[in-house]
Amino acid sequence: MYGLKGKKAIVTGGAYGIGKSIAARLLAEGCDVGIFDLDGAAADATARELGAAGRIVCASGDVSDKAAVENGIGALMAALGPIDILVNNAGICRVGKLLDMSDADWQATFGINVDGLFHVTRKVAPQMVERRGGAIVNIASWMGKSGAAAYGAYCASKFAVVAMTQSLACEIGEFGVRVNAVGPGLIVDTKMRDESEAQRKAEGLPSAHDRAQGIPLRRPGYPDDIARAVLFLASDEAAFITGETISVTGGLWND
Repeated sequence: MYGLKGKKAIVTGGAYGIGKSIAARLLAEGCDVGIFDLDGAAADATARELGAAGRIVCASGDVSDKAAVENGIGALMAALGPIDILVNNAGICRVGKLLDMSDADWQATFGINVDGLFHVTRKVAPQMVERRGGAIVNIASWMGKSGAAAYGAYCASKFAVVAMTQSLACEIGEFGVRVNAVGPGLIVDTKMRDESEAQRKAEGLPSAHDRAQGIPLRRPGYPDDIARAVLFLASDEAAFITGETISVTGGLWND
């Protein structure tokens, strides 16, 4: 459908949720896929579940750790060959008011959501520049466009993802490399959402399904809703799109 057969792709945070759906969609389109995830056992299980022997490889590591990225992403690149598509999906969300949040939660949020994207992109993008072609898709958030109470660290980190997407698009567009982002809205059936919901419940905040009633489409989103947008941006169907952050929110506008 998207003309991706034979392309080589890497998805960070690919063992669960949105990353897993993206990996599955890329495989269905004929890509060879590398999954990089902190949970190596889960990544291996996802590879077995997706059932694409010889077309999916895994490596484990922490995207916030430059050495782990060098080793793990390096191993995926060695196994797959030149990378055509990079999806920076790995991320975390810590719920808490800025005046109450611990230093550890703040640092972890930026370490994974911002530093992680930086490390992985700096490992993969140079060979795209050298080959004069490729597509990078970063997973931002609708909260990367507007602040929200109790999500200050997450919002700030995703604002950074939007800014990095725009800046890198300006820097490497002349080499035929496109850089875009997807801004998911209220997405359920993900590990991050489960963790966030537990925190929200402890603080007496409304659940995702309750909040979804205020969305024009009257439902939360699902990982595959995001995967479809990622595939479009990774494909030549989006050949004249770069530096954009496309909101996938069911109408949950915030800008």
